[in-house]
Amino acid sequence: MRASLEIWDVASASFEVVLQSPRHIEAPNFMPDGQSLIVNCDGGLYRVPLDAPELICLNSFTHTIINNDHAPSPDGRQIAFCDKSETGKSCIYLMPATGGRPRRVTAGLPSWFHAWMPDGQAMVYACVRDGDFVIARADLEGTEEVLITGPHHYDGPDVTPDGQWIWFNSDRSGAMALWRMRPDGSDPEQMTDGSTDDWFPHPSPDGTHLCYLAYDKDTEGHPFGVDVDLCLMPQGGGAAEVLQRIHGGQGCLNSPCWAPDGARFAYIRYFEMTEEEG
Repeated sequence: MRASLEIWDVASASFEVVLQSPRHIEAPNFMPDGQSLIVNCDGGLYRVPLDAPELICLNSFTHTIINNDHAPSPDGRQIAFCDKSETGKSCIYLMPATGGRPRRVTAGLPSWFHAWMPDGQAMVYACVRDGDFVIARADLEGTEEVLITGPHHYDGPDVTPDGQWIWFNSDRSGAMALWRMRPDGSDPEQMTDGSTDDWFPHPSPDGTHLCYLAYDKDTEGHPFGVDVDLCLMPQGGGAAEVLQRIHGGQGCLNSPCWAPDGARFAYIRYFEMTEEEG
């Protein structure tokens, strides 16, 4: 597959291609200054400057199985990411944004980072505890607070810029839909109707929009290598708009992806390589 790193502009309803590569790039995040993106690729983390796009490795030393759950802190000084090199299961780590030796945050296994709280003092993530899917919050020392759990799937939490809502996806209504809850886990509210299997909601920093991926109904999990809809809806709730149909799924939009001004967001689409490229 060829990965195409792209940015969608909300006002013009158009996209620009930042970089294309035969390497398996996933899950772009904007840095808080808006000047570069962070992606994972082939087990490592990379920075992509927007003024001269290329993959610049951020050295994480022995952590070489980094997945698509990562994002820079609100102040841009640290990057949270997940890796299973040390334990065989996904753990959350923090490392300097310029690269450096990571520090493990979560003790419980497995844990999948998804987003920072707006103040940068805590993070929200999905995990499995005692056999159940959980959305949890932890401070930077790893003190864990369970927000919501039960016999259903809970995944993909991300936080509104005012910190008043945590969006997530869950099948607790019988279909994989988007939900939101208060930051203490109270008042869960279904926000999409379940006509598609909706994953990875990301609220824009200006409080206006929310982007997400919609898989075809009754898709099992969030696989790679399928066609999905890239969608946009009002952050307060309402009808969703399909922006475009893209190929990929897993890896396209797993992590927080908005530019700091909320005008654009980054994503990946994938193409089959030609015989010459392969």
